[in-house]
Amino acid sequence: MKCPFCNYEESKVIDSRPTDEGEKIRRRRECISCGKRFTTYEIIESVPIIVVKKDKSRQAFDRVKLFNGMLRACEKRPVSIEQMEKIVSEIEAELQNSLDREVTSVHIGELVMERLKTLDEVAYVRFASVYRQFKDINTFMDELAKLLGEK
Repeated sequence: MKCPFCNYEESKVIDSRPTDEGEKIRRRRECISCGKRFTTYEIIESVPIIVVKKDKSRQAFDRVKLFNGMLRACEKRPVSIEQMEKIVSEIEAELQNSLDREVTSVHIGELVMERLKTLDEVAYVRFASVYRQFKDINTFMDELAKLLGEK
């Protein structure tokens, strides 16, 4: 870390403390050359996840939108808010941990359906009906047949 007073390249850390609920680390440093003290902050660099929509437009990943979609699918079902938040957090973590900075909305939808299928089958079918844009009763029945066939 370069000293702001003498531009010397090396300093020693005297004190470190987390700030902003652990989002940043405040470090008190002392320049090895001139002995003056200064403060630095370290933050985790987060690269935004870009969602490529079906119409090829791009927008930043929004966990609130994902949660709201699941909330509509799970309405009046025995699925708790905590379970839905856990799924959203799992999906967000999976996307952050992947090397891809761009992800398709199709992929995100598949991740949601994968988790909803094991959590609540009715919520899964509701989500799938919107996500896969069922055109008629036959496509709806095909999805139900697949679900029943897996059992």
